[in-house]
Amino acid sequence: MTTKKKPSFKKYIIWFWGLFFGGISLVVLLFLLASWGVLGEMPTFEELENPETNLATEVISTDGKTLGKYFKENRTPIKYEDLPENLINALVATEDERFYQHSGIDARGTLRAVVFLGSQGGASTITQQLAKQLFTKIRSDNLAEAIIQKIKEWVIAVRLEEQYTKQEIITMYLNKFDFIYGAVGIRSAARIYFDKEPKELNIEESAVLVAMLKNPGLYNPLRDRFKENALNRRNTVFSQMEKNGYITLKEKDSLQQLELVTNYSPEQHDDGVATYLRAYVQEFLKDWVKNNPKPNGELYNIYSDGLKVYTSIDYRMQTYAEDAVNRHMKKLQKEFNRQNKTNPTAPFRSVSKAEINQIINKSIKNSGRYKEMKRKGFSEEKILASFDKKRKMRLFSWNGTIDTTLTPRDSIRYYKSFLNTGMMSMTPQTGEIKAWVGGINFKHFKYEHVKQAKRQVGSTFKPFVYATAIDQLHLSPCLELPNTKHTIPAGQHGVTEDWTPKNSGNEYGGVKTLKQALAESINTITARMIDRTGPENVLSLVDKLGVDTSNILPVAAIALGTPDLSVYEMVSAYSTFANKGVYVKPFVVERIEDKNGTIIYQHQPESRDVLNEESAYVTINLLEGVTRFGSGRRLRTNSNYLKNATHYKRAVTGYPYAFENAIAGKTGTTQNQSDGWFIGMVPNLATGVWVGGEERSVRFPSITYGQGATMALPIWGMYMKAIYADENLNISQEEFEKPDQLSIQIDCGTDNEDETEEDSRNKIELDF
Repeated sequence: MTTKKKPSFKKYIIWFWGLFFGGISLVVLLFLLASWGVLGEMPTFEELENPETNLATEVISTDGKTLGKYFKENRTPIKYEDLPENLINALVATEDERFYQHSGIDARGTLRAVVFLGSQGGASTITQQLAKQLFTKIRSDNLAEAIIQKIKEWVIAVRLEEQYTKQEIITMYLNKFDFIYGAVGIRSAARIYFDKEPKELNIEESAVLVAMLKNPGLYNPLRDRFKENALNRRNTVFSQMEKNGYITLKEKDSLQQLELVTNYSPEQHDDGVATYLRAYVQEFLKDWVKNNPKPNGELYNIYSDGLKVYTSIDYRMQTYAEDAVNRHMKKLQKEFNRQNKTNPTAPFRSVSKAEINQIINKSIKNSGRYKEMKRKGFSEEKILASFDKKRKMRLFSWNGTIDTTLTPRDSIRYYKSFLNTGMMSMTPQTGEIKAWVGGINFKHFKYEHVKQAKRQVGSTFKPFVYATAIDQLHLSPCLELPNTKHTIPAGQHGVTEDWTPKNSGNEYGGVKTLKQALAESINTITARMIDRTGPENVLSLVDKLGVDTSNILPVAAIALGTPDLSVYEMVSAYSTFANKGVYVKPFVVERIEDKNGTIIYQHQPESRDVLNEESAYVTINLLEGVTRFGSGRRLRTNSNYLKNATHYKRAVTGYPYAFENAIAGKTGTTQNQSDGWFIGMVPNLATGVWVGGEERSVRFPSITYGQGATMALPIWGMYMKAIYADENLNISQEEFEKPDQLSIQIDCGTDNEDETEEDSRNKIELDF
C-alpha cells in the first residue's frame, strides 16, 4: 500500500514572505530613489529652508492698515500667532484629524484609503498637501507617474516634518493656498472674502475658508451656482469640529443654522482705498529700485519680493477724504448735468464744433486703443474707423456701472462730461501727507490730479503776492488802499501793453484794507501789491515754497493766478505759512522694509527757512480773514442760515459746517469758471482741493456754481467735519500760534468780523 504524500506548503510560505519582504524592500527602495532624486528632481535642504514663493508688496498706512498691494500673486504671509484658534481647529478637524500624532504620513488614513479605494476619504495629510503645493506638479493621468509623484510627496512631507514644527507647517500651508479671486494665502482670503484680518475671523467665517480648501472653485461662497455647495461643506466642517471635540453638539447645531454671509472686498489694483495714492507710490518704488539694488546686486521686484512700504497716510483721514469727495462730487455732477440739458454743445461751452472735434481727436490719439492698434501696425484709417463702431461697454456713473453699447468716440465724449477733483492733506510741521485723492474713480479716470495735473490756480495765488509784500515791505494787513482801477504801464513788470485788471462784478470805490482786499479777492489792490514788489520777487518766494517756477514768466498778471500749478505744490506752499515760515517738503513713503523686516529705505526730511515767523503769521492772519468775512465765510455758517438762501433747494453748498475755530484759507476761481480751488489750514493740517473738467471748456455757465467756494470748498468742509468728529485724530481746533514779538499791526478793527446774522445770510445769498 502506497502512502499518499502530504502536500508541502513550504514553497508557498517562502513565496509569501519573499513577496512580503520584497514588496517592503521595493517600497523602501522607491523612497530611497525618490529621496536621492533618481525618480525626478527633489528640493534641496536649502530649498526646504526657503521655499520659493511670490510675495506681494504691501502699502501700509501710518495707523497700520493695509492700503493696497502690488503683486503677481496676492500673497502676504502672516505668523502662526496671527491665526485665530477656531481657524486652526477647523483646519485640523477637517483636513487631518491626526495631524499632531503623525510625522507627515498618516498610516491609518493611508490604509483606509487603500482598503476602501478612497470612498471613505483620502489619506493626504496637511503636510503632504503643503509638499504638493511647494514642490510637485499637477497630478499626472499616467498611473506610474502618479505613483512616483505620490512617493515624492511622502518623502518631502517627512522632510518637512523634520525641518519644521507643526505650527510652522500649518502657517506655511495657509499662507500658500490659493483661495481664488486673487486671494493667495489666508490673509488675502480673509480680507477679500470678509474684509477682515485673519485674527478677526469668527468661527463660521473660518469654516467657510476651510471648506474651500477641498476645492475653492466647487465650494466658492461668492458664486450663486456654488453657494449651496459652500454652505454644505461649511456645515461638514462644523460636524468634523464637533466630532473631534472642538465644539459641542449644541454649538454645531446652532452654527449649522446660520446663513452663509460674505463681505466681498476685492484687492485688485483699481479697487479699494487710496487707489491714486497707490499708483503714485508704485511709480516711486519703480524709480527707487533702479538705484538701490539688493546686497547681491539684483534689483528688488516690487511684485514678488514681499516689501512692506510704510506711508504717512492716515487710513481714517483717507477714508474721510474719499467720502467727502464722493458725496460732494455726486451732487455737483447732478447739478452740472441739469444745467447741460439745454446746452447744444454739451458738455463743452464757448467752443466751436471744429474745436470740439479737435478735443475728441486729440483724446483718441492719447487713448490706449489707438496706441495699441498703432503698435500692431494698423493703418490710421482703420484705427479711426474702429472708434466709430459700436461695442459693448461698461461706463462709470455716480449711480453705478452702466452696461451699454456705444462707439469709443462717443464714450470719450461721455467721459469728458464729468467734473473731476484732486485733494491733498498734509501736516505742515513734518511734511507727512495724510490723505491723497487724485480723482473721482481710478478704474475709469487714470489721470491723477494731485501731483500729475497742473491747473490754473486763480485767486489762490494772491496770498503769495501779499506774503512777498509783507516780508519785503513790512506792510500791515490794516494798510488801506483805494479800490480803484490801477494800470501798470507797458514795459514794466513784463507787461507788453498797459495792463488794467478789473474787479469781479466791476465793483469799485472807497478804500480797502489789505485784509479786506484779500478776503474779497479784489484784483485792483492785488495789482497794486505786485506793482510794489515786482513779479520777480514773488516768483522768488514761490520757488522757495516748493513750486516749480521754471515755466512761469515774471509778468504782473501772475498776481491774479495765471500760472498752472498742482494741488501738491499749492498745499505744500501754503503749509509754510502755518509752519512759521519753514518749508517742509511733503512726503508719503516713510520707510521700506524687505520681507525679513530689514529697513532698506528711510525718508530723510527736507526743510528750509523761507519767511521769518512774523511775516508767516501775518499772512496767516490775512487768510483767516477770508474765512471770517470773505469768500470762505460759509464755513462759519449753519443750516439755518442756508435755508434762507434763494437757491437752497438746488444748492450743492447747502452743508451745515458752522466751524468756530481758527481757519486760514483762500478760494480760487479761474476765468470762465474752468477751475475751482480751496486751500484751507488749521494749525497742524493743511488741505487743498481742486475741482474742474478735464477740458477747460467743460465748466459751469456762471459763477454761481463755478466758483471755488461752491465747487471745492464743500469737500474741505465735509472732510474737516468728519475729522473733528473723530477725537482720536487730534487735529487742532486752537488758534494759530502768535509770535512773541509782533511789530506789524494786525488788529484793524474794521474787518466786519462781528457782522450780524442778517448780514451773513445776505452775503450767502449773493454767493449762491
